[in-house]
Amino acid sequence: MFRAFFLSLGDLTDPAILRVFAKSIALTLAIFLLLGAGLWFSTRWLVIDRLGWDEAAGNLAAISGFLAMLLFGWVLFRAIAVAAIWLFGDEIVVAVERRHYPDALASAHHVPVTRSMALGLRSAGRALLVNVLLMPLYVVLLVTGFGTPLLFYAANGWLLGADLGEMVAARHMTSGEMKAWARDTRWTRWDLGVVVAALMSVPVVNLIAPVLGAAMATHQFHGRRR
Repeated sequence: MFRAFFLSLGDLTDPAILRVFAKSIALTLAIFLLLGAGLWFSTRWLVIDRLGWDEAAGNLAAISGFLAMLLFGWVLFRAIAVAAIWLFGDEIVVAVERRHYPDALASAHHVPVTRSMALGLRSAGRALLVNVLLMPLYVVLLVTGFGTPLLFYAANGWLLGADLGEMVAARHMTSGEMKAWARDTRWTRWDLGVVVAALMSVPVVNLIAPVLGAAMATHQFHGRRR
């Protein structure tokens, strides 16, 4: 884990990875803005046009809805960011393999964009579903002072570890091989996921965390195979 982390920090200077970082941040922010604008106008439409409330009530409802989205943003950002990384993740993996594992790069097979998009949407949907289902427990565990973050990191670490690991393994394994690999590496991938989930909860650092996580997953995958 430490080896993967420090190698990945060095990889952040790679121009190819910097390009992916710029694209993923732009896409994530664009989706956030679209969601915010959609929520704002749909709330105003519902409150003013359908319910017949006045303009002030419509604005207040829209502002409240937008603030609620921001409060839920710690879950929403994780889902959107990882979905965006799925779209460009192949570029990160290729950049890391070119720099550190050229033999593996030579034998890898390309993952179609359509499959990356499907897996990215699946990842985002699964993250939202799991966290929405766990929301009552998050609220109940607030009284403990530490239960909520522990549950959040445990659940999202499991999801992130699975997603990031599969992103790399899909380039080098058949479906049958991936099932055995997933079973053998579930705890090391969970460790990786917890680290990335923790990084994604730190302001500013959370912007680079998905890219760093993809690079770490690449080092972890090839380090174990060696």
